[in-house]
Amino acid sequence: MSPIVRIKDLKKSFGRLEALKGLNLEIPEGIIYGLIGPNGSGKTTLIRIILGISPPSAGEVWVLGSLMPNRAVHKLIGYMPQAESLYKELTLDENLAFFARIYGLWGKNLSQRIDKALELVGLSARRKDLIEELSGGMRRRASLACALLPEPKILVLDEPTVGVDPELRIQFWEHFERLAKEGISILVSTHHLDEAWRCQRLGLLREGELLKEGSPDQLSREANAKSLEETFLYFAKGLGE
Repeated sequence: MSPIVRIKDLKKSFGRLEALKGLNLEIPEGIIYGLIGPNGSGKTTLIRIILGISPPSAGEVWVLGSLMPNRAVHKLIGYMPQAESLYKELTLDENLAFFARIYGLWGKNLSQRIDKALELVGLSARRKDLIEELSGGMRRRASLACALLPEPKILVLDEPTVGVDPELRIQFWEHFERLAKEGISILVSTHHLDEAWRCQRLGLLREGELLKEGSPDQLSREANAKSLEETFLYFAKGLGE
């Protein structure tokens, strides 16, 4: 599989803080790829650079064969940020229409995309409700619907299950797996290591460095570990060198 994201010698500094330290990574097309690591490991910083939101201090990021940032590529990426970005005083329908227009959708095409996105996340019956009237879990599903509007080639999810209950987490991952089967490449960050087993490949991050990369089974075998918690600690201690 050809890489849908290619990262070369990527560095990012905020003053004296080195958030990313010469990262090299290739993310294959057509899979769920997980960025795994504790808070502060560089996951969100890396995602923002991949999206072209934040410039790197050094190095290059290529997405869908194009050097980022690239406006044409932006329209092919769906993004669900960690922080909620919905307008609470608007209805769910109005929020989706706003974000759809940002992606350049109008008229019948806009309506069809909204209908499909709401159906995928199971919120069609709540489309006329104000965002402030929805539960926290429903707002996370609404954020996912916004990310699905462009019918993206790559879906980028920054800790999409943060703050949701275990049942909704399972539902989210069932959504992600269905989308991957439909051909959407998914890049997801999480610090929930139990979710990592549902990814085809993982990149283990710690303090801005890529500790190890591979499938969950492959990494666990190499670490001779029974869990991904043990696996992560094995590589974090440098035992896999």
